[in-house]
Amino acid sequence: MTKIRVIHKVGVRLHVLLGAIGAVALLVALGTASPALATEHHPTGEFAPFKDCPLSNSTIEDCLLAETTSGEFTVGKRTVPISSTIVLQGGFKLNQKTEIIEVVGAEDGNTLSKTPQFVPGGLLNVVAPEFLPKWLQNILNALVSEGLAEVTAETELAAPATSIGLSTENLLFEEGTAISLPLKIKLNNTFLGEACYIGSNAAPIVIDFTTGATEPPAPNKSIKGTAGTFGHNALYTLITLTGSKLVNNSFAAPKAEGCGGLLAFLIDPAVNAELGLPSAAGTNTAILEGKLSTGAKSAVLASE
Repeated sequence: MTKIRVIHKVGVRLHVLLGAIGAVALLVALGTASPALATEHHPTGEFAPFKDCPLSNSTIEDCLLAETTSGEFTVGKRTVPISSTIVLQGGFKLNQKTEIIEVVGAEDGNTLSKTPQFVPGGLLNVVAPEFLPKWLQNILNALVSEGLAEVTAETELAAPATSIGLSTENLLFEEGTAISLPLKIKLNNTFLGEACYIGSNAAPIVIDFTTGATEPPAPNKSIKGTAGTFGHNALYTLITLTGSKLVNNSFAAPKAEGCGGLLAFLIDPAVNAELGLPSAAGTNTAILEGKLSTGAKSAVLASE
């Protein structure tokens, strides 16, 4: 194989995997992938970061490690910056019949790290619905003022890792949909309980990320992504893509549900009023920025 063919093959593979960073993102899931029943693996040296690659899966060809280090999610009235790194781990393979890249979840099942991002200002402006008796409004408002000062948000995949849609050509040429992710956003706070979500497995927030320019409905305006800068080791068995940027500002977001546990019928409307949910397409934005590393499965195994 000539050097040009090697470079082309590696370049295409990198750009395909770049899309999986949005799975980070949020990134866009991957936490729902089922763990494989396999022996532990301990790669070393430059391949050590791929410890959760599904090496026991005989069908995968390469390992991936995607780190979303910055960016933001704007949903409704609130913008949440990505200030803590979100890690996506797993592998990928090419379906020889369909020629579609398929993502395989991490070997230990922790494909997407559950990384909380702080919601600026919390939800202190949430107030009890006005249709309630005044005495009940006062009780709920007192609870909210004490319990919603600090709130975090986590993005989760609302379907298995294999549900992620990837387009090699769109990633490489920075046009069209590079990666399509079905997501849900969990709002974390003791008062909100364990089931406060924007979106769900049944009704996910579908985000079609691009490395190119978006064409959103008003009032949003076009924003531009980028495939990033290509790097590699001497044998092209470890490749990186730095400064990548996946964007979308055309998606719609549903209302939050399940907030406040047994009081959800009262808290959900208040949370949605504060966040401006549901929010139509053209009023939300997702930007994922970071670094992607991929390693040839054979090289990762050889490093053990």
